[in-house]
Amino acid sequence: MSGTVTEQGRRAADGAERAAHRGARSPVLRRAARIGLVARGVIHGVVGLLALQIAFGSGGDPQADQQGAVQELAAQPFGAALIWAVGCGLAALALWRVVEAIVGPAGPDGGKAGKRLGAAGGSVACAVISFSVLSFAVGAGGGESGDERSRDMTARALELPAGPWWVGIAGLAVIGAGGWFVVRAVGMKHRERLRADLRGGARRLVDVLAVGGGTARGLVFATVGVFVIRAAVRFDPDEAKGLDDALRSLADAPAGPWLLTAVALGLTLFGGFAIAMARWQRM
Repeated sequence: MSGTVTEQGRRAADGAERAAHRGARSPVLRRAARIGLVARGVIHGVVGLLALQIAFGSGGDPQADQQGAVQELAAQPFGAALIWAVGCGLAALALWRVVEAIVGPAGPDGGKAGKRLGAAGGSVACAVISFSVLSFAVGAGGGESGDERSRDMTARALELPAGPWWVGIAGLAVIGAGGWFVVRAVGMKHRERLRADLRGGARRLVDVLAVGGGTARGLVFATVGVFVIRAAVRFDPDEAKGLDDALRSLADAPAGPWLLTAVALGLTLFGGFAIAMARWQRM
């Protein structure tokens, strides 16, 4: 019996791999994934612009996170179409990342386990954001804000056995992810995914977008992780912060609004980087 189950599992895995290889060769899926990269860039770019409004104290009291970006897009002309395009594009990008997790991303060492694991994590992140955006599009609301979601998840985790330890480990993991983003950005790891024929000014532009955007993104992740650890130490879920609150906290740091301005500009650069990769990434 166990041998039959094992054989069925092996056949299912082989079938999934064959389907992934067909997907990797599909020009339709590749084009859809490029649209997803544009959608990802739009979300990050809008968050960066909203954070700039906070830094300069203009434009009311915007919510500088994914939810705020979706609401901002919805308020634009043809907003409903924009939301659907972003949500579907991110869903296509999530599917593409699943394909990469199975067959390995393009570029050197694409078949290594670490690369595939990164692709799998990226697929989950894109799928979650896509679900939230499409929920907003169908009128189901976009769910909680990032700040509310962080507090709720932290509160539930703190109630678990050894809850503060688990929350603290999660905070360290988020800080580690932020540091990894910075290291990859400064190390120009994006070049592994660029088309070989990209040269000159376009290549330098992508480098600037990648380094500035990736560094800012990493700093924001690290800031969120610090607040998660504070929530664990103080056993207080209200200490946990989402993207919006984390960005606002930067204004209270030394050099306050200037630091927030720099990070906001960096997030805008990351949006530009994602859009540039939609044009020049190897797939």
